[in-house]
Amino acid sequence: MKEIKKKKGKRRWTRDDTDLTLISLPTFIWFVLFSYLPMFGIIIAFKDYKLSPGHGFIYNLLHSDWVGWSNFTYFFKSNAFWMLLRNTIVYNLVFIALGAAVAVGFALMLSNLRNKLASKAYQTMMFFPYFMSWVVISYIVYAALTPEKGYLNNIIVALGGTKIMWYQEPKYWPFILTFLRIWKGMGYGMVIYLATITGIDPSLYEAAVMDGATKWQQTKHITMPCIKPVLIMMLILDAGKIFYSDFGLFYQATGGIPASLYNVASTFDTYIYKAIQSSAPIGKTAAASFFQSVCCCATILLTNWLVKKVDEDSAII
Repeated sequence: MKEIKKKKGKRRWTRDDTDLTLISLPTFIWFVLFSYLPMFGIIIAFKDYKLSPGHGFIYNLLHSDWVGWSNFTYFFKSNAFWMLLRNTIVYNLVFIALGAAVAVGFALMLSNLRNKLASKAYQTMMFFPYFMSWVVISYIVYAALTPEKGYLNNIIVALGGTKIMWYQEPKYWPFILTFLRIWKGMGYGMVIYLATITGIDPSLYEAAVMDGATKWQQTKHITMPCIKPVLIMMLILDAGKIFYSDFGLFYQATGGIPASLYNVASTFDTYIYKAIQSSAPIGKTAAASFFQSVCCCATILLTNWLVKKVDEDSAII
C-alpha cells in the first residue's frame, strides 16, 4: 500500500486570534515600554557616566567614557560585598523554606475546616497583612520595640525583666525580620495553595474514606501529590528572587538600617539605595544592580533545569 501523505495547509487567522491579540496588546505594550526599552540603559554599568551641561540623558550616556568591567570590580572588591551576598542569599533561602511550609500548612488546615464562615474569616485575617505597606508595618514594629514605651518592653518589665534596646541589639533582628516576612506573605501563598486544594476532585477523598484512610493518609497520598506542581512552580519563581531582597522589609522595618544593625540587615537592594543617597557614581550602582539581575535570571534558569531533570512535567520552561 502506498503511503498517502497529506499536506497540511497553513492555519488561517481566525477571529479568536484577533480577540486574543487585542486582549494581550496592552500587556505587550506595557512590557515593551517599561521592561525592554529601559534595558538600553544597561550600558551605563560599563561607563563612567558624566553630565554635560545643556545635554540630555541619552547624549550624556552615549558620550561618557567606557570603563569596561571596572565598575563591577569596584563592587566585588568592596568590603561589604561578601556580607551583602551572605545576607541576601541566606535570608531568602529561609524565607522560601519557611514561607512555603507555613502557607501549605495553613492551607491544609483551612481546607479541613467544616465551618465555611470561620474558614472565610481566617482567610481574610491571614491575607490582610499582605495589603499593608512596610511603612505602616514599620510603625507597628516601632510601637512594639521602642525602648521607652514599647509594648514588648512593658511586658518584660511587668514580668520582672529589664528593658531590651532592640534597635541596638543585632542578634534579635534575623528572627524579627524572618517573622515579619512570613507573617506578611503567608496569606498570599495560603490562598494559592488553598485554591489548588479546592480544585481537587472530591471523589478521590470519598474513595479514600471508603478504604479507611485517615486524614493524614488523605493529605499524604492525595492532597500533597495534587498540589505538588503548584508548589514546585512557586519554588522555581521564588528561586529567581534569591538575589533580590524586599527593600521595605530591610530598610523600613529597621528604621533605615541604623549602624548597629548594618551587618544583619543590609542586602544588595539597601546597599544600592544607600549608594545612590551618598551620591556614588551612577555607573557603580548600575553595575551592582545589573549583577543582581543577572544572578536572579541565572538562578531561576538553573532551578528550572534541575527540576526538569527530576520531573520534567513540573518544570515551567
